[in-house]
Amino acid sequence: MTQTPRAADERRVFVDRQSPDAYKALRATAETVRDVAAAAGLDRILVELINIRVSQLNACAYCLSLHTRAALRAGESTQRLGVLPAWRDTELFSPRERAALALAEATTRPADADAQSAAYAEARSVLSDDEISAVVWVAISINAFNRVSVLSKHPVRSGSVTPSP
Repeated sequence: MTQTPRAADERRVFVDRQSPDAYKALRATAETVRDVAAAAGLDRILVELINIRVSQLNACAYCLSLHTRAALRAGESTQRLGVLPAWRDTELFSPRERAALALAEATTRPADADAQSAAYAEARSVLSDDEISAVVWVAISINAFNRVSVLSKHPVRSGSVTPSP
């Protein structure tokens, strides 16, 4: 019997578990990025907003679930989380947050050179060099985790915080 493409798609390899040393290195990078962000003065809520926005762009359900809960634990409001996909159309986000979100989006979509240039110019006007670097690293890190989860098809279960086999 021949497998349909859909059936084959359901049997994804959890690349984090298949190659634990590579995943361990990615986790270590994420821990370093978290330290860099804190040292640059990025608060936990801003880091989680970046993680969530990038995960929205990448359609990573697992990371959205994980980082939404982390943002709520850090004190983020449900209102701001609800309008995050339309952050440009609301005044609920500060100029600093807006610059960070634009830069994170540009990092996620590097082929859009015009958006990247505009985001970088906006970031330069309100963020320090350390903050710009930290925002870019946070976006790079969550993009990597998004790819692991999306390509592995990590399931999202109620209350789930770690991938299951």
